[in-house]
Amino acid sequence: MGVRTLKDSIFGALARANALSALALSLAATPVFAGWQDVAHPADIARLERLGHVRAAAIEDAQRGEGRGDWRAIPSVLEPQGRAVPASALMGNWRCRQMKLGGMSSYMVYDRWFSCNIRPFNGGLLLQKMNGSQRFVGHLYPHNGTWVYLGASSAKGEPWHNYSGASPALGAQVTPDDQIGLLSGIGDNRLRLEMPAVQESLLDVVEFAR
Repeated sequence: MGVRTLKDSIFGALARANALSALALSLAATPVFAGWQDVAHPADIARLERLGHVRAAAIEDAQRGEGRGDWRAIPSVLEPQGRAVPASALMGNWRCRQMKLGGMSSYMVYDRWFSCNIRPFNGGLLLQKMNGSQRFVGHLYPHNGTWVYLGASSAKGEPWHNYSGASPALGAQVTPDDQIGLLSGIGDNRLRLEMPAVQESLLDVVEFAR
């Protein structure tokens, strides 16, 4: 089997698996989100509720074109069904790497791993990508065993940005750096953070391992 045929086969299986995941998320997008709705911008709530649809479109885009990096990392991270993960299993230091699907490029998988940390903060949990040219920091809110992330990105050399809840990318006046995502377990000592409809891509995915 050629490389292109193998790629199409793997992405096809991934698309079928995520059709079920999209259905599960749409059924879950109900008032259980109320724990963080008071903080999140309504447009952010709406785009997280559409995560399954965004994921499917991003996978289709990644399959259709040529991207950068090892595309085999994409199904290895997106294919596992998201699992509940307790706060105690989240805390500590992690290796993390990013991939971008759809949008400006079909896909981009970054080879380099960076340092991430999850720690207690003000009675909750704080997630932080510590280094690299693109950093981010934000709070985690429990959601049916998984976690909703509300944070903001910043470039190396800039001050850390906080989630504003009012991004100009969503028609407001403050900052384009707001992020929203869903953090779930995908195996022993492995996590996946999916952030839909970001600036450069349809879907940003961060893989965590330790």
